[in-house]
Amino acid sequence: MSTVSLPQDESRQLAPPPPLHPDGPAQAGDAAPPTGGAPVGPAAAAAPGATSFADLRVVPARHPARWVATAVVAVLVAMVVSSLVTNEHWEWDVVAQYLTWPSVLGGLWGTVRLTAAAAVVGFGLGTVLALMRLSRSPLLQSVAWSYIWVFRSVPLILQLLLWYNLAYLYPTLSFGIPFGPAFAEVGTLDVIDKFGAAVLGLGLSQAAYSAEIVRAGILGVDQGQHEAAASLGIPRARQQWRIVLPQAMRTVVPTSINEIIGLVKGTSVVYVLAYGELFYTVGVIYGRNQRVVPLLLVAAIWYLVLTTVLTVAQFYLERYYARGALRTLPPTPLQRVRWTLAVLGARATGRPVPASVPPGFARGTGTRGHLTRTVPTAPTHGDHG
Repeated sequence: MSTVSLPQDESRQLAPPPPLHPDGPAQAGDAAPPTGGAPVGPAAAAAPGATSFADLRVVPARHPARWVATAVVAVLVAMVVSSLVTNEHWEWDVVAQYLTWPSVLGGLWGTVRLTAAAAVVGFGLGTVLALMRLSRSPLLQSVAWSYIWVFRSVPLILQLLLWYNLAYLYPTLSFGIPFGPAFAEVGTLDVIDKFGAAVLGLGLSQAAYSAEIVRAGILGVDQGQHEAAASLGIPRARQQWRIVLPQAMRTVVPTSINEIIGLVKGTSVVYVLAYGELFYTVGVIYGRNQRVVPLLLVAAIWYLVLTTVLTVAQFYLERYYARGALRTLPPTPLQRVRWTLAVLGARATGRPVPASVPPGFARGTGTRGHLTRTVPTAPTHGDHG
């Protein structure tokens, strides 16, 4: 007679293990332990030489390499901090003096204006180019591909200088019917000044990169979403605007914020046009008073502030567009602070952790990169410490 071997889970379903009766004799109908094998149930506990699990000592895992790396990094951080504090050549008093200098704040505003205008032009045109590349029209695909190819190949500083000298090629700009009469004409220099040339150079260059970012986000949307929208008879333009693009934003937002951060720092290239942005303004000041390092630190601090603001905005944008993809949203920094204070207060007073704190966070696992609940939950046994 042949026997059929079953997986472990299936064999348990067909022949469950016999019930154990540690407090009394075996009842009638209980299956006998298998012969020729190790005893199970109470017999195992009564077997001579058997070790109880309660007598075993749990030894935590040791991480010597982690401790060594932590010590090395701590020493390096201490050296850097000590150098920043004790080295008088940093001239922190000069940094504090020029940090809120009116001309520096004016340059900061120029950087913010350039970044905002170039981001609107870049991502607006980039979205159009991405849709053109995904179009069924060969002409639209070819034009979009050629634009991206050219503007990604030419250095940004060269593009800025070309746009600034556009008046040499076209002294006037005409508005009218293509290849027909012109209704109005304006001087190129009246329209494209230093700020206009900077916006065109930064925005049109950024559009080439933004197009690929948006296209990658659209292609990342599940094909079933496109098919479901088409089966419902939704027009193609509405499919892209209401169904595809909102889902693509989960992929587009992180990379787009990185591009905007790069755009903030890329505005420093505009100094070749002598436009009064942050880096150019700082350069003019240290060219007069010869305090080069303190003024460069002033620019670095303001760039760090702008980058921090964009990073915070990225977190909340990602959290907003993750609502339809994640069952639980990552906690905000304010929620982390509030929950941490609640847990510390409960441990100090011996009271139960408030029900608004997720159980995982109360056990100390909510800050390890796992998503936690953001809704009030009822306390459970074992979650009060």
